[in-house]
Amino acid sequence: MCRAFDLFSATLVAIDGSKFKAVNSRDKNFIQKSVKRRLKKTQANIDRYLAMLDQADQEAPEIREVTAEELKQKIASMEAKMDQLKAHEAEVDAHPDSQVSLSDPDARSMNKAGGGSTASYNVQTAVDSKHHLIAAHEVTNAPSDRSQLASMAGQAAAALDTKTLTVIADSGYYKGEEIVDCYAAGIKALVPKTDSSHSKAKGRYSKADFHYDAKQNEYICPAGQRLTYRFDSVERGKTQWVYMTYQCSSCPLQSQCTTSHAKRIKRWEKEDMLDVADALLKQNPDAMRQRKRLVEHPYGTIKHWMGSTHFLMKRLPNVQAEMGLHVLAYNLKRAINVLGVAKIMEQLQVA
Repeated sequence: MCRAFDLFSATLVAIDGSKFKAVNSRDKNFIQKSVKRRLKKTQANIDRYLAMLDQADQEAPEIREVTAEELKQKIASMEAKMDQLKAHEAEVDAHPDSQVSLSDPDARSMNKAGGGSTASYNVQTAVDSKHHLIAAHEVTNAPSDRSQLASMAGQAAAALDTKTLTVIADSGYYKGEEIVDCYAAGIKALVPKTDSSHSKAKGRYSKADFHYDAKQNEYICPAGQRLTYRFDSVERGKTQWVYMTYQCSSCPLQSQCTTSHAKRIKRWEKEDMLDVADALLKQNPDAMRQRKRLVEHPYGTIKHWMGSTHFLMKRLPNVQAEMGLHVLAYNLKRAINVLGVAKIMEQLQVA
């Protein structure tokens, strides 16, 4: 209906994810870190009660604050809790995601924007630039957005029925394989590059400070030395080209670059596509501000409607259906605000 009413630009969408709380409290979500913390706290309580029990045995009955029988009951309760926590620890260790949620088994512990964590689902949306309508959405229990870009971009292109689509996403979506998959599908992806190297924090040059000469297939370091191609290596299924120079020992910038006598840089065999994407992003300096204006409005509206509890359903398929209804309601209300009820009814009757 939105396509028929020309409510989509069908050229530009912003993609983002947001955490929506599940029907599962933090106390009923177990990860390795939280289980160990609870085990340690419970053991400390047992030790404290045992110490109190020893003290109670030595005191006269008339001055005891709690009886020995009461302390034994508390200790038994704590020991039962320890057994339960150890059972949850075994479940966590055996789980593929290394965590267990008791109320909603599909919910996962996810970090909140303001700090802390909560059992949630990660909702993905692709919002069209013309009227902020949601072109595609998905509910996942993946805590990270890192592997969601190509899938959401593909769903948006299919929903908009377009062959020329540009997608904008924040740096949380930056993953080489995802960006390459977008371009392979004819979708331009504008995603800020992330630097996972610790060199900058140590006061040394990072890979971004080395210029790649595509014609010569060499890297040029800040001191002007050239790193030439040496060999290939395969890391995590990706072919890397390795470039090196052995001129570092006599270089005046060595302390800012490397502690070795040689400098090595790796380049993914498909990195030329990432360079194209990076150049395109630099040609669109307003892209990230545009992304924020587009994608945050629908999330804010839907969360306001849902209230503090967010999802009411349990299990991923049910939560996906619930979110589908919210998105449908959002798009319908948005279309009514843009066109008006009378125009929509008139065109639906003609169609």
